[in-house]
Amino acid sequence: MEWVWPWLTTLGEALLQLFIQPFYYIAVILIALIYHRQLLQERKLFHVRLQSSITQTIRAVLGGILIGTIVSIVSLFLGAHLTLGSLICIWAATLILSLFRIRYLCFAYAAGLLGVLQFGLNLASGWQPSGWMGTITETLRTLDMPALLVLAALLHMGEALLVRMQGVSMASPLLFEGKRGKLVGGYQLQQFWAIPLLILVPVTGGGAELAWNPLMNAGHSYMLVALPIMLGFGEITQSMLPGQKVQISSKRLMIYGATLLVFSLLAAWWSPLMVVAALIAFIGHEFLVWYSAFEEQNRSPVFVHPQHGLKVLAVIPESPAADLGIEAGETLYKVNGKLVHSPEELHRALRMNPAFCKLEVRNHQGESKFMQRAIYEGEHHQLGVIMAPDNHEVWAIRLRPLTLFHIINLKLFARLKKPQRDEALLALPPAPVGSDKGSIEM
Repeated sequence: MEWVWPWLTTLGEALLQLFIQPFYYIAVILIALIYHRQLLQERKLFHVRLQSSITQTIRAVLGGILIGTIVSIVSLFLGAHLTLGSLICIWAATLILSLFRIRYLCFAYAAGLLGVLQFGLNLASGWQPSGWMGTITETLRTLDMPALLVLAALLHMGEALLVRMQGVSMASPLLFEGKRGKLVGGYQLQQFWAIPLLILVPVTGGGAELAWNPLMNAGHSYMLVALPIMLGFGEITQSMLPGQKVQISSKRLMIYGATLLVFSLLAAWWSPLMVVAALIAFIGHEFLVWYSAFEEQNRSPVFVHPQHGLKVLAVIPESPAADLGIEAGETLYKVNGKLVHSPEELHRALRMNPAFCKLEVRNHQGESKFMQRAIYEGEHHQLGVIMAPDNHEVWAIRLRPLTLFHIINLKLFARLKKPQRDEALLALPPAPVGSDKGSIEM
């Protein structure tokens, strides 16, 4: 048991390093800004707050700590390790990629990019630049890419677990333009986690020895180094309920992570497979994004009103509708015995008995369920139900790639302008002259 005390010592030093370095706190601040931006978006669209940005941030931090602990333990036993050069390269690549799209704020993209760069530099082995460029080139050529890719695989398997556990609770409703120019409802599943990792770093002296033989052995002595990183997940769906999308996406992420793990471990034994694993890391992730968008484009939207009744887009937490058990995707069919086809008819039907309401709701299978409840003063005028769009909404989302600049610049919402008629036609259905409809870009 002589190895126990050295490992307890290096564990304490790594935890202290994690607490005092600023990168983890920067990641948490970025996550808080992302969810605050989402809160502003919900208020602009629906005039109500559906989620608490503080609660979402806390949930993301706790989930990140859980997965960080699991991944750290698994990587420790596998022997996945990094060097100081690897740490610097991963952070630099991640920050640079996030300037183009916020979803590139991902370990897999950074590791895949570094792997491809290393492969290209090794092909051009005769190129030896001088100065700082030479230092960067030499660092890239000496990176232990299989170890980096193993970490990327483990993190994405952890991400799949987080999406399954937290995906539905983080879903945010949207209004945006459908394929035929009409407004449709949908959901944005956007999640980010700050992951505190403790990673093995091989040292020549003064470290601790492993009491087992890891699959990826880089030396005899190691120390633990704190590596805070960010994981991000983003999906938009108009053709599935949030729960269905979460299950499908988490399953695909798990398959992707497992495939990357297998190729990364094989690359540790046979180096030519390294570039294959790097391409899987980058291209495989992009394929998941592309296929999800392709799937959405070829499916009918869910959150549109049927011929009879009103489709429920979302339910405000702790509202009468939430108390009754009404769910997103269901249809309000009758209110106080009256068939409803518009928000105005819903309001009139509720006013028939201001103190009590009886509802007939069609569930996801089209079966009727009957509900009743007292209505109290001060409660939401539509029972806390947010309806699918009926093309009379003032604001809608204009989808566009989100970059790190958009998150930092929270004044984006202060600078939103209600567009001229020609601009509105790009984001919304044709509006009558004098309309003040606008769009929110994201």
